[in-house]
Order: sequence, then structure tokens, then C-alpha cells
Amino acid sequence: MPTAQATTPSSDLAPDAYVVIGIASCFVREDKELHPIEVIEPIPSAMLEALNRGIPTSYKLAFATTLGAVWQDGQPQRLAEYPESAQFCDEFALRVASAARTYKARPAAQNLIPSGTVRDDFNFSLDRKRVLNLERQVTKEDNVKQHSHTHQVL
Repeated sequence: MPTAQATTPSSDLAPDAYVVIGIASCFVREDKELHPIEVIEPIPSAMLEALNRGIPTSYKLAFATTLGAVWQDGQPQRLAEYPESAQFCDEFALRVASAARTYKARPAAQNLIPSGTVRDDFNFSLDRKRVLNLERQVTKEDNVKQHSHTHQVL
């Protein structure tokens, strides 16, 4: 018996659920050099509200659309507005479903970008670069030095 493919990444969300998809300028470190890439990723409502207040961001563009437009037959869908060089973020299905739930919980955030429109007037900045494959190496020098009386009962 064939199984039906999900039209949305979660059964509690309708295909017409509002979601915002952003194009972020990120970097990948290879051989001690940073290489720029563009990433297609969902923007949750709290982040969109912060972007609306003018915080510096790596997002160049944001598209307000529906969940059914970006996720069909169990696969992410490339919209015509996406740059050709952009790639989908890791765990796109989980993240797009989570972002759609934030707009369902905070419908007022949907007024920041009307559905079907594009916004590109964010405070775009690459001063703090988003490096996607950065691995933090923890060393002994990272340990917090505690006072000698910290664990003593006085």
C-alpha cells in the first residue's frame, strides 16, 4: 500500500500557514580561509521582530510566503526569488515547521511582511560573520578559575 507524502513537514500545520524565508550571507571555513555562501533558511517571528527594530543581520532578503509554497511532497521548494547560488539550510523541514508555529502563536508578526512580498531593507552587516562549520576546541585554559574557599564550608 503506497503512503502519501506529507504536503507540510508537520501534521499540525496547514499548507497555507504563514512563514518567512530569509537569504542569509554565511561563510564556510576551508583550509583556514573563509568562503562566502548564501543560505535559504526560515526566520522565526521573534527574529523578524528584532530585524524590524534594526539590529545588524546577515539576512539580505526575506520572503513572506506559505508553508505549502516552500515544502511540497516531502521536499523543500526553490522559489523563483531565491538566488541560484543559494542552498537550503540544514534541517530545513524541522526549522520551517518550527518557524511557521511561531507565526501561528504570534499572528501580529505576520503584519511585518505581508504574505507574498519581499523585504530587503534590513540592517545588513557582515561585521560579525556567521561561520557555519566552525568547531570550538575546548582547552584547559578555558576552565574557570575558582576561589579557594568556593567549595569549603565555613
